[in-house]
Amino acid sequence: QVQLAESGGGLVQAGGSLRLSCAASGRTFSNYHMAWFRQAPGKEREFVSAINWSAGSTYYADSVKGRFTISRNNAENTIYLQMNSLKPEDTAAYYCAAAVSWRPLSSTPGHYAYWGRGTQVTVSS
Repeated sequence: QVQLAESGGGLVQAGGSLRLSCAASGRTFSNYHMAWFRQAPGKEREFVSAINWSAGSTYYADSVKGRFTISRNNAENTIYLQMNSLKPEDTAAYYCAAAVSWRPLSSTPGHYAYWGRGTQVTVSS
């Protein structure tokens, strides 16, 4: 089992920045690819960004490319999502997720076995 706990969400004005963190515990963190997803009210959960087990590869949704940066610190069992130039349409609950590293890095929620409970990000216009 891998336990994930997100933090860092909040209310920010459009154009502002937030940094989300996701702390992992349980099994060896470096055995897992990690990702961020988000879900707005009434919408399906959507992929935001992913990072492979070694931090050598990253993947972004087109909607956040150039504005968000994913990173990880395997020594601290933590991943981060730096979010800049936030827009009202970025408002959602943000979830981190873990997938076993033998799979290719993926944007598919079903490929991720472990999920956190989410942290709310609200961007005001």
